[in-house]
Amino acid sequence: MDFGVSLKPKMEQFMRRMALLMVAFLLLGAVRGQQGEGSGGAFRVLFWNVENLFDTVHDEGFSDEEFLPQSERRWTSHRYWQKATEVAKVIAAELDVQQDGAHHERIGEESVPDLVGLCEVENDSVMVLLTRRSVLRELHYNYVMTHSEDTRGIDVALLYQPARFRLLESRSLRVASREHGLRPTRDILYAKGLVRSGGGVDTLHVMVVHLPSRAGGREGDRNRELAAARLWGAVDSVLHTSASPKVVVMGDFNAALGDRVFRDVPLRTTDDARAQGTYSFRGFWQWLDHVLVSESVVTRQAARPVELPWLLEENMTYGGKMPRRTFRGPTYHGGISDHLPVVLDMWFE
Repeated sequence: MDFGVSLKPKMEQFMRRMALLMVAFLLLGAVRGQQGEGSGGAFRVLFWNVENLFDTVHDEGFSDEEFLPQSERRWTSHRYWQKATEVAKVIAAELDVQQDGAHHERIGEESVPDLVGLCEVENDSVMVLLTRRSVLRELHYNYVMTHSEDTRGIDVALLYQPARFRLLESRSLRVASREHGLRPTRDILYAKGLVRSGGGVDTLHVMVVHLPSRAGGREGDRNRELAAARLWGAVDSVLHTSASPKVVVMGDFNAALGDRVFRDVPLRTTDDARAQGTYSFRGFWQWLDHVLVSESVVTRQAARPVELPWLLEENMTYGGKMPRRTFRGPTYHGGISDHLPVVLDMWFE
């Protein structure tokens, strides 16, 4: 009997099926790998006021003359690159967040942030240096930033990991300072992206803010309240877009939680009341930098200041520790920032 003639079509059919199964398994593995890359564990955000991260070139129309090589501060390329390098190293430090000496679920594992909010960054050239020419280039962050009318030329920015936050849109929210006879201030940065959640994929709304300083007296207070009203109005609009929207707002509010700008805030605050704060003034620590979230965002721990040893120094006047800042008055001090970063882990379920 000639088995070869009768079995050949069946054998070819069998081989085709096996090939299809192999392709199916490979595709399934790839999909699971992609899901594993973007899901599971905590979603980490970090915010930091990096204290005047200026480049060394004058931006026409802005008052950035004090941060030029020929200025009293002698802001040279070397000092600029050194500061940017130190900022990048902190972001890339793979922080192991702890409270009361205990590791947390990330669960407590070391990880770089998925989102990084920055304020007091001057322009795109600074952000390109950070994301493309520093140690951060290995982490493949992308960024978006504002281009506001602030007279000094400082803005806010958001770095994001594309594998963890798929950006859908971003825009600047202008504060109506001029319309009220006030000096223009920083825009609010709004970004919307997709994140992995327990139910598959969800939308995360992010806002990064830098409210006007308290040093501006009554005008500064009015401007800060205007900016806060613009912020909370935008948040309120987002909260009405779905049944349980996921929102995170991070920034330097130049205010503690008891300030009027937090009155009737539509979000949940996350500050760790046991931590000393993010900014030290004459020996007294204050929480000026905050992360707030909507009720649908799960947080199993409070937001914590990042107290890496090289971010702090002895306060020789008032005792204790203080952030190691870049300048003391006009004198170069060689530190990084007068604020500490804040980090928070979140879960989307």
